[in-house]
Amino acid sequence: MSKLTHEYLEGLIALLKQIENEENDNIDAAATLMADAVQNGGRLFAFGCTHSSLPVQDIVYRAGGFMLMNPVYAPGIAHLDVHPNTLTSAIERMPGYAEVILDNQPIQAGDVLIIVSVSGRNAVPIEMAKLAHERGIKVIGVTSYKYSKEVTSRHSSGKKMYEFADVVLDNKVEKGDAMLSAEGLKARFTPGSGVTSTALLHCLTTATIEKLLERGITPPVLIAANVDGGAEHNQKMFEQYADRIFYL
Repeated sequence: MSKLTHEYLEGLIALLKQIENEENDNIDAAATLMADAVQNGGRLFAFGCTHSSLPVQDIVYRAGGFMLMNPVYAPGIAHLDVHPNTLTSAIERMPGYAEVILDNQPIQAGDVLIIVSVSGRNAVPIEMAKLAHERGIKVIGVTSYKYSKEVTSRHSSGKKMYEFADVVLDNKVEKGDAMLSAEGLKARFTPGSGVTSTALLHCLTTATIEKLLERGITPPVLIAANVDGGAEHNQKMFEQYADRIFYL
């Protein structure tokens, strides 16, 4: 294994251990919000712009995953499928777009919305958190405190996304996200937030499943379609929870 590859993996392991040691209470609080919503008939949603959408996609319609996670996608920032890709960065800074997105989702007071934004500084995720909070939707923010506190807000409020969240999960990456440096290269390279944000979301859904079981509620979990009986199990769950699943 190369020196830098080893350094990257060791760095990721250190960040994950930091999450294990420091984020347990926050994960528990966020999972309580999710379990309460499920128990009370509420729905669960998750949103992120461009690369921050990738951790969201990893918990939606995923084998072994919690079936009730609904993604919130929007044109221009849901994926890197627009050309040129630089448009996505510009769209993420557009004031007013979050309200359009939220107004066109089946989300309401009492539901839970996870918002992933590593820097937490751009207008769309900030407005999304602010509007959701004002509408009685519980907001779980996934961000980097270090990163967010070292950059200025691009929203008229002057605030960052985490300031409108009910619970914040810190993915622990540094400002700029890149973890490595090398002689002869000015820029740092190889990001870590994709791994740590995704791990946080899987910890969150795991803790939510655990809480529901403790309350005597059987949580709907997807079985891989490539496992015999998986498709039949999933279809039964889709029908049972049709009022809470919006990605089909």
